[in-house]
Amino acid sequence: MTIRTHILGFPRIGAARELKLALESHWRGEVSEAALEATGQQLRARHWALQRDAGLDYVTVGDFALYDQVASHIQLLGCEPARFRFDTAQSPLSRYFTMARGNDNQADHAGCTHSQAHHEHAAGNHALEMSKWFDTNYHYLVPELSPQTRFSLACERLLAEVAEAQVLGHQVKAALIGPLTFLWLGKEKTPGESGFDRLALLEQLLPVYGALLDRLKQQGVTWVQLDEPILGLDLPNAWRSAFESAYWQLNQVGVNILLATYFSPLEENLSLTCRLPVAGLHVDGIRAPHELISVTDWLPTHKVLSIGIVDGRNIWRTDLDAALAMLQPLAAKRNGHLWLAPSCSLLHVPFSLEAETDLDGEIRTWLAFATEKLVELSLLKGALEGPPDDDALAALAKSRLAIAGRRASPRVHRASVTQRLQTLTPSVDRRDSSFPQRQGVQRARLRLPDFPTTTIGSFPQTTAIRAARASFKRGELASAEYDNQLRAEIAHVVGRQEALGLDVLVHGEAERNDMVEYFGEQLDGFIFTRLGWVQSYGSRCVKPPIIYGDVQRPAAMTVAWTVHAQSLTQKPMKGMLTGPVTILQWSFVRDDQPRPSTALQLALAIRDEVQDLETAGIGIIQIDEPAIREGLPLRRGQWDAYLDWATRAFRIAASVVKDTTQIHTHMCYAEFNDILPQIAAMDADVITIETSRSDMELLTGFGQFQYPNDIGPGVYDVHSPRIPSTPDMVKLLQKASAAIAPANLWVNPDCGLKTRGWAETEAALRNMVAAAQQMRAA
Repeated sequence: MTIRTHILGFPRIGAARELKLALESHWRGEVSEAALEATGQQLRARHWALQRDAGLDYVTVGDFALYDQVASHIQLLGCEPARFRFDTAQSPLSRYFTMARGNDNQADHAGCTHSQAHHEHAAGNHALEMSKWFDTNYHYLVPELSPQTRFSLACERLLAEVAEAQVLGHQVKAALIGPLTFLWLGKEKTPGESGFDRLALLEQLLPVYGALLDRLKQQGVTWVQLDEPILGLDLPNAWRSAFESAYWQLNQVGVNILLATYFSPLEENLSLTCRLPVAGLHVDGIRAPHELISVTDWLPTHKVLSIGIVDGRNIWRTDLDAALAMLQPLAAKRNGHLWLAPSCSLLHVPFSLEAETDLDGEIRTWLAFATEKLVELSLLKGALEGPPDDDALAALAKSRLAIAGRRASPRVHRASVTQRLQTLTPSVDRRDSSFPQRQGVQRARLRLPDFPTTTIGSFPQTTAIRAARASFKRGELASAEYDNQLRAEIAHVVGRQEALGLDVLVHGEAERNDMVEYFGEQLDGFIFTRLGWVQSYGSRCVKPPIIYGDVQRPAAMTVAWTVHAQSLTQKPMKGMLTGPVTILQWSFVRDDQPRPSTALQLALAIRDEVQDLETAGIGIIQIDEPAIREGLPLRRGQWDAYLDWATRAFRIAASVVKDTTQIHTHMCYAEFNDILPQIAAMDADVITIETSRSDMELLTGFGQFQYPNDIGPGVYDVHSPRIPSTPDMVKLLQKASAAIAPANLWVNPDCGLKTRGWAETEAALRNMVAAAQQMRAA
């Protein structure tokens, strides 16, 4: 047999988040562009060495990005938005970070010359919009496309990375986002014009891709991976039709193209995809195992078939026996020729298990992170190619034992959880009264002004608080002293909010490391890693919990901190919780039962916390669900089933309270207009959403839908150092008032303030409160 192994992409943050630390140092002005670039080069060399040492036939080049791979393609393809008014004084890297982070006179100009900083002051632009990468928790920067968009090749960075790998002796496979997916991911920006379809840009984009493929070919690259995951979506006919002519044109360059799809079955696009004039096809064998036989039958035998046989989205060890049983007949059909890979880029899993020395020994044997998945590919290749040697036999036996141990472990199931699920009543997900009735009694209780101001929950976490939490976890700080420091920080946050004049306060979440991890640490059925970081966007990394068994809440999680905060003020204090669907989406979830079952267990755990907060006298409780939209299946035909169980999980968590208790929820960085009926069905009294980067465009859909409950459209972007003025926010609120009844509008930032500094936070919130006061006066 001729078996080849490769990956579609690798985690770029480094084993110890070296990239995150270098980025943030650069933005603070502590390290130069050259030093940041050197860190990137070191990380790439290490990651290529890992691929080579695991026996992969190709190392993947082009998957590394200093912030985001889509933003890198915006520069690669020469289509930086004209609104930034970049000039030749700014370096490409400075422009790159300006697109990602925005700019104005308050912006962080790390790495810029004085003239560059002056230019950014003059421009004062907000960052590119951010959206979820398909149904993952990775955020990409959205290309802005218009009839005026022009493309030009700027491939020096990519070619330099190819040269780096070649000098190190690696066989290179370049990886790029395909042209149709790039356009699909973009957003049409057509001020004063209508009827523009970004697909119309394909004709001028393809020659740039062709020139890029030619440059790679000249540099000795024999295979180029072009990612076209939109082939797993419900595509309009025009987009489907564009694939054949586009790839016919690209195929003329003469370099081998491996077309890569992932995250979803191909369904009606299967035969089209197999017919495309490319040298090879990668398909997702984890998300679409039922299509592998059909793909094998449809794909001509002279083309390479790459099967994503190792899960690139989850951390469970591959069942190698089951994988081999699936692969062997496919290899026979392909005359022994097959490529093996993870299902998608390994960007979505942590770097390595090697450092997880504190992890529970039994559960650790059930897991495989990115570097372990490379080894799994090597084992599968060896087992397919011939009789395994003693080392391979031992590795296969170890894997077999771990798989069997997980299936039989008594730690996975809890009788108490099963019993509770069996006794749920049909009314468990319903509030006592409709929203108009609840709204009246809540207003009487809370006595808030029009355009009430609040924040999303978190406030800046100082170095001192982070250090205290780390010392407490290491056992170096006594529990009583840690509690005293947190209480002091809560008092400080409450005092600052009082001084700013906010109407509904929060305790600031100083005790929380992460909005999911914090809750998972206090729930049964979860386990945590020490360095299991995954990139969410830019330098933002999260450490997803691992749900390995049945979930329940052994004790209250937030009540003491919230009650303490309420004791410090006469104003309403929001209790802050993370919702069941978001905990599910932002965790690595057990794959031995359906996801709706795990979501229901989480909903009941959060329900218990909601009830305890209400009993303690907290009148406003926010249950954040930013991941509701993210969890949508990529195929619309599966949406209804998902939304039924996801929104029910939220209602179960929230519906335990009386009418006088106000339930908030928060959602961000996604398009909601196509699921507004289901969002309304969640029946939250107040929803806060991210809208500032889109200039309130998202709110138009809520207005047309006549969203019935209260809504807080975000009036400033917390992920940019740019501080908006009061007139900026008044303008946004005026737009909001044109779409939503002013009596139903709240005023708040887009998202939590954990990652911002106090100086910019206070300045922005002061302007926000002033904007609300102007709206009341008007």
